This record gives sequence, C-alpha cells and structure tokens, in this order.
Amino acid sequence: MIDYKIKTKENFTEKVGELVWMLEHSREITWSEVSNLNQSDLDYLPNDNSNSIGSLLSHIASIEYVHQIISFEKRDLTKDEYLKRGTSLELGDKAREVIKNHSIDYYLDELTQVRENTITHLKSKDDNWLFEENKWDNGVPYNNYYLWFHVMEDEINHRGQIRTIKRLLGNR
Repeated sequence: MIDYKIKTKENFTEKVGELVWMLEHSREITWSEVSNLNQSDLDYLPNDNSNSIGSLLSHIASIEYVHQIISFEKRDLTKDEYLKRGTSLELGDKAREVIKNHSIDYYLDELTQVRENTITHLKSKDDNWLFEENKWDNGVPYNNYYLWFHVMEDEINHRGQIRTIKRLLGNR
C-alpha cells in the first residue's frame, strides 16, 4: 500500500532521511510499472526515434551513478566510466542498437545496485551536506540537494515515458 505521507527515513538526518524516503518511493513506483515486462516489451521501439523501456531503465541507473560520482566523490566521470555509462546517459541511436536483449531482472539488478550504493553513501551524510555548494565548469552554482532532486525528477520523467510506451504495447 502506498503511504501518502513524506517521512524521515530512519538512520538518516532529517532532510537526508526525507530525500531517501522520496527516492525510495519513486523507485517503488517505477519498479511496480516494469516488474512484469518481458524482453520483447523492454526492447519495443514505438518509432525510429524512440527509446525502449530497457534503455530508459538503464538511463535512470546511469543518471544516479553519475550523480553519485559528482556529489560523493566530487569529480566527473573517468573515460572508462563514461565508456561504460555514456550510451545509456545519452540514449539515441547507439542506445537503440546496443541496449536490448536483456531481461527485466538485468535492469532491476542494475537499478538496485546503484541505489544500494546511494543509500550507503547517504547514511554518512548530514543535512548540511545537502546544502553544500559547488560550481559547474561554466561557473553555475549548484548544491547536493539539487543533484539528488534531479535524480528523482529524471526518474519520474522517464517513468512517464515508460507508461506511454506500455500503452502503445497494447496496440501492437
């Protein structure tokens, strides 16, 4: 049953605990949307410019991974990390070619592993860390709270795309 009250997750500071609750809630909803899909469903492309559900799930995991690197390690991706994650980060033509032929368990495992790492790191952070400011290379400031809001925002946005693709699956 869905709990319609944002709470502070235990073993975290107040704001970090609220963030963790929201991240986990968003992930539970995503999980429920995709957990019964088969490989054909995951690879389905409604048109030549679409992303598959599988590539969107891989993208969600990769966005979270990148934000771990930026916020927890205070650096950008290495070349090797980019080689591993770049296709799912950028999506598009290459993703349509290579992100396919995986079961739902493959994508759910990827999402789970990345999230477990996020939770482990967030346990060591406090509310002050959320508000720590940094700057992008172009000089635009951001804080860690915004980075993790963006992780959640990105997942919710792509979950909407997933729902649209699922509706189209019924029409094929």
